[in-house]
Parts: sequence; C-alpha cells; structure tokens
Amino acid sequence: MKWDAEYTLYLVTDRGLMSTGTLSEAVEQAVLGGCTMVQLREKTADSRAFYDEALRIKAVTDKHKVPLIINDRVDIALAVDAAGVHVGQSDLPANVVRRMVGPDKLVGVSVGSVAEAQKAKRDGADYLGIGAMFATSTKKDAEVVSFETLTRIRQEVDLPNVVIGGINETTAPRFSKRVTDGLAVVSAIIAQPDIQAAARHLRAMFEGNA
Repeated sequence: MKWDAEYTLYLVTDRGLMSTGTLSEAVEQAVLGGCTMVQLREKTADSRAFYDEALRIKAVTDKHKVPLIINDRVDIALAVDAAGVHVGQSDLPANVVRRMVGPDKLVGVSVGSVAEAQKAKRDGADYLGIGAMFATSTKKDAEVVSFETLTRIRQEVDLPNVVIGGINETTAPRFSKRVTDGLAVVSAIIAQPDIQAAARHLRAMFEGNA
C-alpha cells in the first residue's frame, strides 16, 4: 500500500556533510526533530554498500513511521522495500520507474520548469522536487528556479511539491504552505551540530508561515 506521505520537512542525506558518527544516527535525530520524509542519496557508494546503508536507514524510518525514499536506484528501493524512489532529469524516466515499481510505491521527480513538471505528472509521478531555488554547494550544477516558475508549477500541476536547493534558516521564511507542500533540506539539517534542534527550528519556521 502506498504511503500517505507528509511532505512538510523532507531530509535529503549527504554522508559527506553529516555531523554524527553514522548516517543512521543523523537520520534518527532529524526524524526526532520533525522530518517527515527521508531520501537516502548515495551518489558514490557501490551497490552493496548502498544496500546495507539503506537497510540501516529503513530500520530507523520504519521505527518512527516515516517513509524512506531512495535516490535514483530503483533496484535498491525494491530490494529494501522502501516507500519510493526519487529521480532527476538525467536518471531513468519516471514512466519507466513507475512500470518497474508498480502502483504502490511513491515516485518523485526533480523538475525545474513547468514543462518538466507537466511531463512528470503524465509519467506517473506522485510528487515533485522543485529547484534549485537558490545556489547550493550540495549540487553545484543545478540551475536556479525562479519564484515565478514555482508559482506557475503550483498553479498548473496538481501534484504535491517540495522546494530544494539552498533551503536554510535564512531562506526558509520565504516559503509557506500556500506555495509549496514542504522544504527539502540537506546541509541545514544534517551538517548542523544539533541535528534535532535544526530540524525542529526549520519546521517551526515553515509551519509558522501558514
């Protein structure tokens, strides 16, 4: 059965930035601080290492009843029975991913334009990751998306979305539930000395902008 996802605070992992000894510890602290979804992103890990890490992270997310999304790797998502898969514009097409994972997994797609968002919906996406909203060191090749484009996607494409790219305590106040369903955050949570407090602070700021 597909997760009834809550997109408010969507953690994207980066082991190169984490302030904890293990990634599972970082994820648990983030979830305790209010993260409602977790995407495991491992761009350099080999398949076995990714699989083993996914099992460890899924044990944490299952314990706290939070959906685990696997970045890019459909095989890993299926192997660990994750809640879903997230793909970018250079990954497998969303319609192919949907055929592979079936109707009961979440499929998220990164988009940067109205046309990409419309195609993602046609291809069976459940939600969109819109960005990069600001320049970010965690994805240096990402093009910045304007607030006008964000607004148009919100108006023209009937799918939940999260904003990503440079989301931190300085930029988070610019967003509310009127323009996005949630904040997708990397370093502003996982790289902080107190991950739980950082997550709690960002969620409170976003929900306070309702």
